[in-house]
Amino acid sequence: MDNIFVIIGLGNPDKKYERTYHNMGFMVVDKFANNNNLTFQNKPKFNSMVAEFNVNNAKVVVVKPKTYMNSSGIAVQKIKNFYKINNKNLIVVYDDIDLPLGAIRLREKGSAGTHNGMRSIVECLCATDFPRLRIGVGANTKFKNLADFVVSEVGKKELEILNGTFDNACKMLEKFIEFNGNVVEVLNWVNKNK
Repeated sequence: MDNIFVIIGLGNPDKKYERTYHNMGFMVVDKFANNNNLTFQNKPKFNSMVAEFNVNNAKVVVVKPKTYMNSSGIAVQKIKNFYKINNKNLIVVYDDIDLPLGAIRLREKGSAGTHNGMRSIVECLCATDFPRLRIGVGANTKFKNLADFVVSEVGKKELEILNGTFDNACKMLEKFIEFNGNVVEVLNWVNKNK
């Protein structure tokens, strides 16, 4: 196998969080797995649900940590150590309250910002130089506390917008693998296909 790519979707494992804004990462990787006829298996040694497949001489490992959002780094570090991958071959998908609902941003690296899941990953990996795909959820002003907003259920109208976003995110993940983890090439592809 020439290359291994790890796609991490962030979220909270309990059923009550399934349709919440904080589970955008899970929703995207669920859609990605569904598109590729994959089934997640419980892997206790990684504290994660994991699905794997091979494509174009690459092994792709799709991961949903079961550690809860604020401890996501524990699962990510176990996966990274086991597969011995470079940071550039690991991409994290998560919600971002600073982006408008349905917006997508792909970056090669960056800080954790205000996201506790990302903060945990940065702390555990002692690194910020890994790609990330942020899914905009906006910040709902009717909630005084942002923590209450991110664990609130996504409305029907919002979900309609996000379904298109999930499709686009899955295409970007496919291109990320196809372009061998080259984020610049993926962004060029996105700009050409707007």
